[in-house]
Formats: sequence, C-alpha cells, structure tokens
Amino acid sequence: MKAISGAKQTHKKISAAAFDRKFDRGEDISAFLDLKKAIVVQRVNVDFPSWMVDMLDQEATKLNVSRQAIIKMWIRERLDPSHRLTL
Repeated sequence: MKAISGAKQTHKKISAAAFDRKFDRGEDISAFLDLKKAIVVQRVNVDFPSWMVDMLDQEATKLNVSRQAIIKMWIRERLDPSHRLTL
C-alpha cells in the first residue's frame, strides 16, 4: 500500500471525541492528520460467477466477516504469504 507524500507538518494531539465534534461541525481537521500514514485506496471491479459469490459468502459467514473482507484477506495472503490470516 502506498502512503500519500506531503509537506512536513507538526501534528497536534486531540481526543477522538473532540476530533469527531470538529469534523461534524465542518471545521478544519488537517492539523490533526498524519498524511504520511494515509493509505491510497484504488477501486477495482471484478466479475465473479454466481457459484463463486455463493462460496465466498459461505466462507465469509464462517469467519464472521464481509465478502469484501474475505476477498481482501485471501488476495493479501496470496501476494504476501507472511500475512497469512486464515487456515
């Protein structure tokens, strides 16, 4: 995963509740974010046959996770076996 690069800035400390209140009021919260650790997410579309979706749903239910989560876990395991999460 790729981090967003940005200008060096000092990050202020704030409680989660205070952060949420500022965000909900539409205030600028950028001083409280560390964009060096932000992850860029890229959306992709994949078509699966219905039998495969059914099997994914069954496995996701067994592990008590969403379909998306199990797909991400399995792809991550395949790409980097050191991050093996499932049996």
